[in-house]
Order: sequence, then C-alpha cells, then structure tokens
Amino acid sequence: MVTKKKAPGPELDLSDVDHRVGKPVGGGQLWDPCSSSDIRRWVMAMDYPNPLHWDQEFASESRYGGLIAPQSIAVALDYGHGAQPACVGRIPGSHLIFGGEEWWFYGAPVRPGDTLFQDRRFHDYKVVETKFAGPTMFSRGDTTHRNQHGVLVARERSTAIRYLAEEATARGMYDNQLGALKRWTAEELTEIEQLRHQWILSNRLGLSPHFDEVKVGDKLPRRVLGPHSVATFTTEYRAFLFNIWGTFGWTAPEGLADPWINQDPGWTEGFGFDEEGAKIDPRKRDGLYLGPSRGHIDGDKAGEVGMARAYGYGATMGAWCTDYLAYWAGNDGMVRHTKADFRGPAFEGDVTYFDAEIIDKIPDSTWGVPLVQVRLKLTSQQFTTLVDCTAEIELPH
Repeated sequence: MVTKKKAPGPELDLSDVDHRVGKPVGGGQLWDPCSSSDIRRWVMAMDYPNPLHWDQEFASESRYGGLIAPQSIAVALDYGHGAQPACVGRIPGSHLIFGGEEWWFYGAPVRPGDTLFQDRRFHDYKVVETKFAGPTMFSRGDTTHRNQHGVLVARERSTAIRYLAEEATARGMYDNQLGALKRWTAEELTEIEQLRHQWILSNRLGLSPHFDEVKVGDKLPRRVLGPHSVATFTTEYRAFLFNIWGTFGWTAPEGLADPWINQDPGWTEGFGFDEEGAKIDPRKRDGLYLGPSRGHIDGDKAGEVGMARAYGYGATMGAWCTDYLAYWAGNDGMVRHTKADFRGPAFEGDVTYFDAEIIDKIPDSTWGVPLVQVRLKLTSQQFTTLVDCTAEIELPH
C-alpha cells in the first residue's frame, strides 16, 4: 500500500479500505455448471469464431473430442467481471474502470458441465494524481479459479481504477480528446471486414506452430474488432453469466466478521444497485438498466463518470488478448501467462487493431516447458494505445 502526497483538493475517503487490505473477500457464485450454450454465447460476444468453441462437428474431430471453452471464459464464469476483489471498501462518490489484468493458466480446459469456484483476496492499493480524475486509486485483487474436482484452472490479478466521478466529469479529459463520433464509409467498412476475415482464416484449423520453427521478430497475423457500438457492448455484457437474472448466490469466506460481499462501494448517485428491490424486480441489480455499468451503453450516463460516450469493458479487452493469442497458438498450444495494462477504453464508433510480435524464446521456463514471449498491442484507428500486453505461450516442441 502506497499513498502519494498531493496538493490540497478533492480526496478519496479511504477509511473503509485500509483495514481490508490483504484479507479474503466474498462475492458471487454461479449456481449452474457451464453449458455449451454459455460457451457459444461467450465466443459470439467476443467475436471469436474459433470452431473449437462453437462447431460441434469440428470439435468432435479434435483431440478434445467435443466442445471446450476458450481460456478466456474463466472471467465470464466469475462474478463482477473479475474485479470483485479489487473493488473493496466504500469510497463515497466514486466510480470504477478497469486498469489491467494478469492471468496464469494451468492447463485444465473448461468443458460443458464444469463449474468454477473462486477464492478472492484484496491484495493492495496505491493512490496517485492523474489528469483524468485527480486523486485516483489503483487497487489490486486476486482470484483463484478451481473446477468442481478441485483442479486449479487459472489465477487472476485484476487492477481496478477508482476515482471521484464528479472530479473526472469536471476535468472532461475524454471530452477534450475524443472528437466527433467516427462515421465509417462503406469502403472503410469493407476493408475492416476483409481484415477480420483474413484473421479468421489465418488459423481456422487450429494448427500449432512448432517452438523450433518460430523466431524472435516474427509477427502474428493482424486482427481487427469493430466498429464498436451500443449493440456490441450490450452483447458483451450479457455474455458474463452473473448478469443474467438469478444466476448466482452470495458467498463469503469463513471466519471473517466483516467479509466484503455485496456492500455498496460508494457509487455516485444513479449508479448503485437496489439489492432489496431486486428480490422482487431483478432488473434493479441488472447492471445495464440500473447499476455501475449503465454508462457503457448510455452516453449521457458515461458523461456523468468522466467517460464522454458509451465505452467497452476492461474484462472484455483482457479476454480479447487471451483469445487472439490462443488462436495463433492453435489446438496443441496454450497461453500460460498474460499481463495486460489497460491504457484506455474502446469507445463507441471506434475499431480496435491487434498487432503482436515474438520478443523472446524461453527454452527452460519456470513452467517446465519452453515458452514463446509475445508483445501485443491493441490500438484504435487513431493509433491510441488501448492495451499493452506481454504474454508467454506454450507451443509444441
């Protein structure tokens, strides 16, 4: 925990945060196992047409013998977009955006019928001054995902950015930077669709490059997503299963007098849930109709938290990274580790380009297998960096 000294001005009230650092926290647990429809809904929302995850006939002929979920689905089978253990303690007048994710994957694929169980812990935080919102908290939380057999599937360390919504709105950083909503010409849209199609064909059969064949400096095929819209943001949000009415129950670690479960983090007016009302009308904790995510699809609400217009989800960007890298790795490869720093959101009207390069080869890794290290960047059509990601990928050797 580090707090940086600042000039007099707005301050974050951290009185409910400090005593929670380092402690386990609660959250939501899905009632039902993951289904094949859940997997298909997820890859559809991520625009990830790897047939291993949706085409029954293709998957049946693969070494898996049937559909499996992409590695990225761990966050969709969790509560709160994976940020629950990073958003701990009440900070009045605050809002939250995602700052990054770090993932470790242990080789156990999620199949239809599996259930993931989570252990969560609030790791640490620091407060710094930002142009976006003045005093800004960067808080980190850890989640461990195990399946119904107790097998370790993945670990995540999420970074949440918590700030005073009123201060971010007053500063209007994105209002000054974004400009008008991009209107794409028919020719531009055709070029985007051609690039998207080329990427789909780049490894539709799931062939894995051999460790000895790739070299430092090799470029991965370029990918594009978008243009992003309220429709795509809504589709993404609905693929996170905890957002569906009645899909989860609250859980808490044993032995804690005050486990952080579903308390109010201090959302600004109009962005909180109505937990009691939702017992009668589940839309009152739906998230898009009422709750902290409503700014993602409502430009006016986005403006109330300093975001200028409708914008995408950090957890979605993290999933995009994992899916992109896994597609290149093929059915005999695997993403072992990713560390993604989120520099800015995908805004309505923009597109996102993926560009990656092999930057190292690690013959003897701590995982016990050779790894290829890849640097991945996600940028907008204006060359603004959205995500800076470094990953380690296992390839057959």
